[in-house]
Amino acid sequence: MPFNFPLQPPRASSFADQHDALFYTLCILTVLFTAIVGFGVIFFAIKYKKGSPADRSRPIYEDLRLELTWTIIPLIMGLGIFYWGASLFVTMRVPPKDAQEIYVIGKQWMWHVQHSNGVRENNTLHVPVGKPVKLTMISQDVIHAFYIPAFRAQMHVVPGRYTTMWFTATQAGKYHLFCSMYCGTQHSEMGGTVVALEPKEWAEWIANGGQSTVPMTLEQSGQKLYNSLACNNCHGVKDTVKGPSLMNIYNSRRRMSNGETVLADDAYLRESILRPHNRLTAGYGQEMPEYQGQITEEDVIKLVAFMKNLGMPTTGLPVSGTDREAAVTAGSKGSMSPLATNAIQYQQFSERQPDATATDRKKDLSVNAIAAQQGGAGN
Repeated sequence: MPFNFPLQPPRASSFADQHDALFYTLCILTVLFTAIVGFGVIFFAIKYKKGSPADRSRPIYEDLRLELTWTIIPLIMGLGIFYWGASLFVTMRVPPKDAQEIYVIGKQWMWHVQHSNGVRENNTLHVPVGKPVKLTMISQDVIHAFYIPAFRAQMHVVPGRYTTMWFTATQAGKYHLFCSMYCGTQHSEMGGTVVALEPKEWAEWIANGGQSTVPMTLEQSGQKLYNSLACNNCHGVKDTVKGPSLMNIYNSRRRMSNGETVLADDAYLRESILRPHNRLTAGYGQEMPEYQGQITEEDVIKLVAFMKNLGMPTTGLPVSGTDREAAVTAGSKGSMSPLATNAIQYQQFSERQPDATATDRKKDLSVNAIAAQQGGAGN
């Protein structure tokens, strides 16, 4: 089994190397002088112990050279360490003017983070790599301490007064966040994660409102689920032997196999998804699988939201391979969308040719449709 016991956290900020160099220098000097003093104590204790043959006839009471040596050398070393530590302290406490400001509130027992554009986080802090970040912090109740070991950054967070700390992340990744000041019974649980993102990922994360991907509307989520469940294999832009079309289904009148006519409202759409065999559309049997227990109520809401807008000009209908011709040739007849719209709806879920334009069509259906429609062939 490989040895997996790191002696220190990763170095992920611009302070880490300077901090560690100072820390290990102090450790080495401490061990060195402890060893020198300890060796001297043991050596002289043994040499001059009672009954030893050591020469005691000419005791030395003073030695100016020795006293100057053990005074001047440690003094110079001490002043050097003081200057090194003080300069690093000042650097770590004075943020650059162009630092990006993020606000942090400590509360028993969690961290609230708010970015300047309004994005909020709990127990998580997203920061960009290579850009200085300034944290303005305050406590809502008792004294806390915001501590990121990988960044070698720590600062008390106190009630009634703002404190600040800053750092520049140098490596993308996820790092531990702790409260390093005992703040109550759940102090040990007051932790979190700092996520350092590359500049491009950070820009996307901020633009997406604090999400890794572009947030989708309820209808878009339903469209994605509609595709993943392969609903488009049976329900196309018109009725087929596989299943009835769902275009403009919402609030329409549907004839059932028993002769009953029902209104396709939210309740009907929900029942048709979960228990489609309860009320069968005229002309169809029990081909559709039941989704009762297979999907959540949240999924049902998403699907219903998408189905409500099927047939509307802004809805991209997933079209199966057998419905390709219908999707492309459907014109402005009835309630169908114009040719260009239908072609675009189809190609949203098929392979596009990004270099196609209205003048260089490259067999691109949507571009051809738009060009034709602009020329008067469309709606």
